[in-house]
Amino acid sequence: MLNLTDITHQFADKILYENLNLQVNRGEHVGLIGQNGTGKSTLIKIITGELLPDNGRVEIPRNSHLGYLDQYVQVDETLTIYDFLKTAFQKELDKEARITAYYTEYSETMDDRLLENAGRLQTELDQGEFYQMDTLIHEMATGLGIQVLGLDTVLKELSGGQRSKVILAKLLLEKPEILVLDEPTNHLDDTHVLWLTNFLQNFSGTFLVVSHDRDFLNEITTHIADIEFGKMTKYTGNLKKALKQKEANRETYLKQYENQKKQIEKTEAYIRKYKAGSRSTMAKSREKQLDKVERLTPPSEALKPHYQFPYHNIVSTLALTTDHLVIGYEGKPLLSPIQLTIRYGEKVAIRGFNGVGKSTLLKTLIGEIPAVDGEFQLPANTKINYFSQDLAWEYPLETPLQYLGDLFPKASIKELRRHLSLAGLVNQLAQEPMKNLSGGEQTKVKLAQMTMTPGNFLILDEPTNHIDQQAKESLQESLINYEGTVIVVSHEQEFYEDWVDRIVDIRE
Repeated sequence: MLNLTDITHQFADKILYENLNLQVNRGEHVGLIGQNGTGKSTLIKIITGELLPDNGRVEIPRNSHLGYLDQYVQVDETLTIYDFLKTAFQKELDKEARITAYYTEYSETMDDRLLENAGRLQTELDQGEFYQMDTLIHEMATGLGIQVLGLDTVLKELSGGQRSKVILAKLLLEKPEILVLDEPTNHLDDTHVLWLTNFLQNFSGTFLVVSHDRDFLNEITTHIADIEFGKMTKYTGNLKKALKQKEANRETYLKQYENQKKQIEKTEAYIRKYKAGSRSTMAKSREKQLDKVERLTPPSEALKPHYQFPYHNIVSTLALTTDHLVIGYEGKPLLSPIQLTIRYGEKVAIRGFNGVGKSTLLKTLIGEIPAVDGEFQLPANTKINYFSQDLAWEYPLETPLQYLGDLFPKASIKELRRHLSLAGLVNQLAQEPMKNLSGGEQTKVKLAQMTMTPGNFLILDEPTNHIDQQAKESLQESLINYEGTVIVVSHEQEFYEDWVDRIVDIRE
C-alpha cells in the first residue's frame, strides 16, 4: 500500500535520512517512532506529497485513497460541525444528487437509460453506509468527545484542539484505504484515547501513525518502523516487542561500529606510517580498499535531557484556594462553580474530557483570561512557571538562542547554550529557525525557558504532547524532585499517575 525507496533528505546542514526504505503492506497497522529530530513529521510530509525528498520515490497504488490528519488544513469555517462531518460522505451525497437529476430528466424525456443509471447508483448507495450516515456521525462525535460541543456549532467558534478533533472525526468517517496520523491523541483525553484505540484496532485498512504515547502505540500496532542513524528498521509486532528487538539490534550495531572504527584507525595509522617508505605500494593499496569501505553511521549523539526548574522560596500552607470560581470565555461558563484547595508542595493532576475547561482553568489561574465569576487566591510571593501546549511563535524565523536571549537579556550566550543543551537541543539546533524544528524540539525550547525562570508553582498544560520517551522520563524526574507546587494536565495517565499526590476530575 506504501513503498518508500531510497529516500534521502537534508534539512539545512542536517542529513535526516540517507537511502531510507520502507514497505507497508495491505492491512498493516504501523507505528512510526524515533527520537525528537529524527524526521518523523518530515517523512509524513514526504509521504503525503507536501514535501519532495532530495532523492528517492514514494509509491502508493493508483486509485487508493490516502487520508492524512492535517490539523492545519483549510476548512470552510461557516459550516456547522455536523455539516462538516457530512462532507466525509461527499461521494455518496453526489450520487444521491445525480439520482434526483436522472429522475427529473426522465420525467421530461422518458428515456429508460436514465432509469437504469439511477437504479445502478441506488444499488451502490444501498450496499454502502450512506443510509447509516447520521448514526455513524453521532457515534464518531460521541466517541471523540465532539457531541458535547454541539453539532450545530459553527467551526469558527472552535478552539484549535476542538477543531483538530473534528478534522480527525471526518477523516475516520471517510475510511480511506491508507490512513496517515501524526500525533492523533494530542487533543484527546483518556476516555477518547481509549475509544480511538478500539477504533484503530478494528480498522480494516492500512495505517501509519506517529505518536509519543507508548501505551496507545502498543495497543494499536502490528508493526513498528523506527528511524535511527538516518535509516529505517521495520519490526513485526507491537511496540513492546519492537523495542526488545531494537535493543538487541542496537547492541549488535554498536559492536559492529566500534570494531569497524578500530579497524579504520589501525589501517589509517598503517597508511600514514608507510605511505612514503618502502611499503608505499601496500599502503596505497590499503588506502584504496579503505576508500571503498561503507562506513557505519556514528551512534546518535542525542544526550538525555536534564530539566531542573529553579525554586523561589515561599512560606505558605496553601498554594491555591478557589471560591465559587466560574471559568469560561466571553462571559459564557464552561462548568459549574469550582471549589478547589491545593496545599503548598502538593502535586496535582487535573483530568476531564477535552473541551471541558482544563486549559481554560489554567489560563484563568495565570491571569491570561478573566474569571466569569467567583475568585481564587494565591499566596503573596507566588511565582508561577507556566508551560502552554500551544506551539505558536511570534517570530517563527527566530532561533532558540535568539528567543531565549530576548527573554533573558542578562544571560550570556554560554549560559543560554547550556540550558538548551540540558533541555536536549545540541548546538546546531540552537541556531535553526523555530519553524524548522520538530514539535518535540520546539517543546524542548519552552522547557529550557522554564529552567531559566525561578518559581514555586509549576503549571503544565500537556507538556508531553511532542516529546520522546527520554525527555518524558527526565521531565517526570524533575517534577518528582521539585520543592514547590505542581499542577499538570496530561492525556497520558502513564506520565503522572505514579508521582502525583491527587487526581482532580474537573467534571466532578
